[in-house]
Amino acid sequence: MSETKAPEGELVPVTVLTGYLGAGKTTLLNRILTENHGKKYAVVINEFGELGVDNDLVVDTDEEVFEMNNGCICCTVRGDLIRIVGGLMKRRDKFDGIIVETTGLANPAPVAQTFFVDEDVRAKTRLDAIITVVDAKHLPARLADSHEAEDQIAFADVIVLNKMDLVSADEAKEVEATIRKINKFAKIHHATKSDVPIAELLNQGAFDLNRVLDHTPDFLTDNEHEHNDDIASMSFELETPIDPERFNAWIGALLAEKGQDLLRTKGILSYAGEDRRFAFQAVHMIADGDFIGPWKEGDPRTSRLVFIGRNLNRPQLRRGFESCQME
Repeated sequence: MSETKAPEGELVPVTVLTGYLGAGKTTLLNRILTENHGKKYAVVINEFGELGVDNDLVVDTDEEVFEMNNGCICCTVRGDLIRIVGGLMKRRDKFDGIIVETTGLANPAPVAQTFFVDEDVRAKTRLDAIITVVDAKHLPARLADSHEAEDQIAFADVIVLNKMDLVSADEAKEVEATIRKINKFAKIHHATKSDVPIAELLNQGAFDLNRVLDHTPDFLTDNEHEHNDDIASMSFELETPIDPERFNAWIGALLAEKGQDLLRTKGILSYAGEDRRFAFQAVHMIADGDFIGPWKEGDPRTSRLVFIGRNLNRPQLRRGFESCQME
């Protein structure tokens, strides 16, 4: 029997840290664990293969580090992750958040889904952000030979574009343009040796599009330009309040039919007759949503929905979203 969901402010924030092999994830994790930011984090490390090495690379700290090396976290150890998170909840007062570092070969989707599919985990945690560390020097080669590298970028809420000291200004501009073709919504931080301020990475509430808009006012500019890259990102905005029954029927049917192609879906919705913002998020076919607090005084009560995926049909998605408006 599932437990009652805790209030939003009491949910434990979970950060998924991903990135292709050698991008600098462990360097970033070490910085998070050693810098004087006054927070304590429980850390779950996953490495592909029976013999664990990553745990030895992580510096000695007072944090709790759990290593799962039975296989890739996105394939065989979701049960282990649920078990570990469940155990951590019994010691909730010992830490401020949870960080899950995935193997460089992992698709982040099943990791994120873990925090949707298990009711007890979902009742006590909130997926705060997926952070992807990208190797600026070697990204073009990785995209050429690995779907995982592209998927990791597509799923990201925050991207650490690392090893900037190894590329020229022109190369940096080209790499960032490549990232933007895959995911135009994630916040990008330039870094050398993963030197991004921790406050810019953790507890970002990255599913709250209103917060994103504070940093990037043109975040939802609806660009009609279509390109031929495998993954695209699209956004839509409505000023008329949403009918929740219509939205649930439409999004449910859409995810059932197109879920394999929809890597990430997320948005803030203005429901008719409701003074609170509704945050919606989905990873492939698994969806979740909850109210996250009142609309700020003076803010327009507009509904915003973002899709990142393959084979997206912009007119079809727009018509579907528009059909959810109250008449």
